[in-house]
Amino acid sequence: MTKSADITVSNVSLRYGSGPKTVLALDGISLDVKPNEFAVIVGPSGCGKSSLLYLIAGLEDRTGGSITVGGAPVDGPGPDRGMVFQSYTLFPWLTVAQNVAYGPRRRGLAEDERNRLVTHYLGEVGLAGFADHYPAQLSGGMKQRVAIARALANDPAVLLMDEPFGALDSQTRHSMQRLLLRVWDHSQKTVLFVTHDIEEAILLADRVFVMSGRPGQIRKVLPVPFDRPRLGDIVLDPAFIAMKREIMGLLRSDEDGED
Repeated sequence: MTKSADITVSNVSLRYGSGPKTVLALDGISLDVKPNEFAVIVGPSGCGKSSLLYLIAGLEDRTGGSITVGGAPVDGPGPDRGMVFQSYTLFPWLTVAQNVAYGPRRRGLAEDERNRLVTHYLGEVGLAGFADHYPAQLSGGMKQRVAIARALANDPAVLLMDEPFGALDSQTRHSMQRLLLRVWDHSQKTVLFVTHDIEEAILLADRVFVMSGRPGQIRKVLPVPFDRPRLGDIVLDPAFIAMKREIMGLLRSDEDGED
């Protein structure tokens, strides 16, 4: 299994367009995520948090600065980084098992090893009995479980997650949060997770990176002081409420931004 890796973003900027229509989306972003850390980014709409994730994934080109994963420069997509999106990006013509096996098959793994990985990760996400189903037969939460299994089956060092639970109902979302933390604990991967939901950020993160409005910058980094697991009534804990209020206060001046 590939070891988790650190992420280092140094003075990264991102511009869209040219001339008078240039938009500065990110301005001098710097952050470090430690190996096996669960880091969460929150920020107002339009601050560039998803764009930052895409830059780390190598799916967009930065305008300036540098990004490394495990000390290696990011110059495009790579198998060291797995990505899970908010939208369900499964291949609809493939079964659940075939979706999970897609990355290992592209890497040239033998069929026996692919089958082992599929069995393991479908078990991890609680879908062992759905290997032969197609995405259209699954609920939204189940589709995201498959997406997580597919990303992990490719054995990345880093898992990048762009609001993966944003389209789910509250009960399913809470179930997926618990599932993700269990899988993260077992897989020992580095996770960088983007969300609009402040409670979700505090429940999941080792550290929360709070971004400013556009152009996006890191306004503050907040270590989360609560022991794991963070379940049930912890959201009523005065210290939890105080941290939530602090993050809300940091975001309030930018709450009218656009996505």
